[in-house]
Amino acid sequence: MEIFFTILIMTLVVSLSGVAARIIPFQIPLPLVQIIAGALLGWPSFGLHVNFDPELFLVLFIPPLLFSDGWKTPINEFLHHGREIIGLALVLVLITVVGIGYLIHWTIPGVPLIPAFALAAVLSPTDAVALSGIVGEGRIPKKIMSIVQGEALMNDASGLVSLNFAIAVAMGSMVFTWSGASLEFLKVSLGGLLAGVVICWLYGKSLRLFSRWSGDDPATQTVLLMLLPFASYLIAEHLGTSGILAAVAAGMTISRSGIIRQAPLAMRLRANSVWQMLEFVFNGMVFLMLGLQLPGILETTLTEAEVDNNVNIWILLFAVAMIYLALIVVRFGWLLLMQRISKRLLKKRPMEFSNYSLRELLVATFAGVRGAVTLAGVLSIPLFLPNGENFPARYELVFLATGVILFSLLAGVVILPVLLKGVSGIDKGETGRELRNARSIMAKSGIDSLYKMEERLAKDTNENIDPEILKEVSSRVIGQLRRRLDDKDDVEQAMFMENLERRLRLNALRAERAEVYHLRATKQISDESMRKLLRDLDLLEALLIEKEE
Repeated sequence: MEIFFTILIMTLVVSLSGVAARIIPFQIPLPLVQIIAGALLGWPSFGLHVNFDPELFLVLFIPPLLFSDGWKTPINEFLHHGREIIGLALVLVLITVVGIGYLIHWTIPGVPLIPAFALAAVLSPTDAVALSGIVGEGRIPKKIMSIVQGEALMNDASGLVSLNFAIAVAMGSMVFTWSGASLEFLKVSLGGLLAGVVICWLYGKSLRLFSRWSGDDPATQTVLLMLLPFASYLIAEHLGTSGILAAVAAGMTISRSGIIRQAPLAMRLRANSVWQMLEFVFNGMVFLMLGLQLPGILETTLTEAEVDNNVNIWILLFAVAMIYLALIVVRFGWLLLMQRISKRLLKKRPMEFSNYSLRELLVATFAGVRGAVTLAGVLSIPLFLPNGENFPARYELVFLATGVILFSLLAGVVILPVLLKGVSGIDKGETGRELRNARSIMAKSGIDSLYKMEERLAKDTNENIDPEILKEVSSRVIGQLRRRLDDKDDVEQAMFMENLERRLRLNALRAERAEVYHLRATKQISDESMRKLLRDLDLLEALLIEKEE
């Protein structure tokens, strides 16, 4: 019962945190509100204690969140920014692990080189979820945010693989070599991506079979969709590949495979609603868990620092600021170097960084906040070595990683709004024009389909429909589509004609939906516009079907 009550309390706090973030006069970002709430709950006076199991945390929270991010990430844009993402998610991670690792070893007493590499590895992944919570959706320009999100999807795997190498070397289970590490990284990363794609493909095949057997039961299909990211993660990890990349690949595959497009309407609507709820709860749980660990981490650090005369709390706090500053300098320097390389060596096909101003480079730099994967990674470091001795400087590593997470969040809260002042993230005018043009094309497609349906009904003797009524209803539906272009209100419908009009509307809606996918396939609209248009069509179709039943 204690576990059950703890889950209920945490869920309640996550729900109320959204309200608190809106009513607090200082406009504190939601992730910080949830971290503060968790720290208050975990303080000894309240006594809510949750044992943090890093492996369970990674399995429970990370796969669905990464799957959802991969689902919303357009593959075309991801591939278009492939060079930039690889440069940040792979090369920058390696530079961070080596450079920051040596810096930690040289400047912080009592931290050996291999544990320093382990800390640098867990500090290398960035968190796009935390970034969105700090600045809000659509606040950062799209040309920056798309790269930062792609980086966050990929560098979790590279950072955790680097951490596993460091731990394996420290535990004496392997000897590090560059060739061995490179081959292992390729196996883990490519194997994870392949596993995600294959599992998603098998899911699509299974979904069609279940549709035949269960009669398009939306509840069953929605539950199966909820299990997909966990299945991708666990199967990939069992095969010795990256479960994180498998979850990302499954999310990106399902957005392009047509599985959701071909699914029943009720399943699509339920799946979207369920995923929105899960994203909110899981995101909140991640930051709430971070807050719940803070009192225990602080208490352990103070206790251990009293035993270790070489280190005190003030040295560790100074080290947190120094490490975060070093991360910012390395990130900014790498972005600037990539910009210079692109301008000089890639003139025919320059990278996106070539067009960045100094302000945009700084935004991309401070957008690299740290979050959940960093915390889970550092807490996954073993307590003891194989010979029974304590893992070297483990309490320092946990304290430093937690401090850098909080420091990066606070720095983002203070600095990013200043850098983004006067900068428009999403061109609402362009989006509005895009939607209007798309609706115009959709309406024309719907009108053409109505003319064909009217001709077919007029020739069908089984329907026995009065030609005058058919003509009148068809004209009114077509008129409604034409009025949509002029933003005019719908006229009231007669009850008798409403049923026939509903059938015509459903036919037009399905034609419009097909036209939306065609517009996206021909790159006339963006994924964001496509999702908005499809959601409007799904809601209207659900309303029409519900009335018909």
